[in-house]
Formats: sequence, C-alpha cells, structure tokens
Amino acid sequence: MKIISTAIPDVLILEPTVHGDERGYFMETFRESFFSDNGLDLKFVQDNQSRSTQGTLRGLHYQLKHPQGKLARIVSGEVFDVAVDMRKNSEFFGKSVGVILSAENKKQLWIPPGFAHGFYVLSESAELLYKCTDYYCPQDDNSLCWSDPTLEIAWPLIETEPLLSEKDRNAVNLADAPVYS
Repeated sequence: MKIISTAIPDVLILEPTVHGDERGYFMETFRESFFSDNGLDLKFVQDNQSRSTQGTLRGLHYQLKHPQGKLARIVSGEVFDVAVDMRKNSEFFGKSVGVILSAENKKQLWIPPGFAHGFYVLSESAELLYKCTDYYCPQDDNSLCWSDPTLEIAWPLIETEPLLSEKDRNAVNLADAPVYS
C-alpha cells in the first residue's frame, strides 16, 4: 500500500497495491501491521456502509465527545470525499482536503479523529464503506454546513443544489460550530 500526503499532514490518501489478471483483482484494504509501522496505531470498532444516488451530499459530520477516525473507500461509483479540520488549536483549523474516491481508482481516505467528514456523489450512485475508531453516538452528532464559504471547499456539483438530509440542511457554519479545543 502506498501512502500519499495531503495539504493537511494528518489526512492521508492510501493507494492499495492491486493484483489483477483476466479473472479480476485482489487487494488488501487494511493491514494493522502496515498502519502501525507507519505511525498509525488504530483500533477500528465499527464498519459502516452507505449507498447514495447522484447529487447526494452527506455531511459534514463529526462527534466531539466520541471523535471518530474514519478510513473511507468506495466499492461502487465515485464520490468527492472531504475532511475538515475541526481542532481549534490546529494550524489547519477550518481547512479541508477533498479527494475523488472511486471503485476504479480504489483509493482510501484516512480522516483522523477531530475532523468533520462528508462526501458528494458524482456517479449515478455510489457505495461508501468506512471503518471507525469509535462508535456512532447520536447525541454527540454534529453537522457543519457544507456550503460555508469560509471552508473554501470546491465541491464539484453536478446540479446547483445537492440532495441533503434535514440534518444537513440545518447544519451550522464554522463560526457557530462546536469545535475540539
């Protein structure tokens, strides 16, 4: 597996080695020893999967008391995946990393605890799988507004307005969001 740095050093793109032939392909998507050998001692406690239609934007979600690190990948389709630094004392506070993840490129995105996470579906539909370092806690769930201009996220929108959940329509801007201290 290859580790690719991003503009925020804690957010990483992981590119697996794909072994393919006329029958198909094989790849490792997670190996604990590889991660720990590269300074990422992670314990995943929950796996999630979502399927979304084109134009859906989910996020930007995060938890404060139960922060979740997430290792995200796409098994079907293509998304623009985003991580926003919500750590008030970080030099990258409010900055983001956006990456195209697809079933074709097989890249994964490591979103550390302390970051908000969201994605926008570019293909007809997409299935996202992600491993989490802490459990989902509904009473600790926060939603940062995807369109907050201070975040400067260049969402590659297909339509003018994405499909949003009620929670994401009511998300708050960074200036009003609870953050990690």
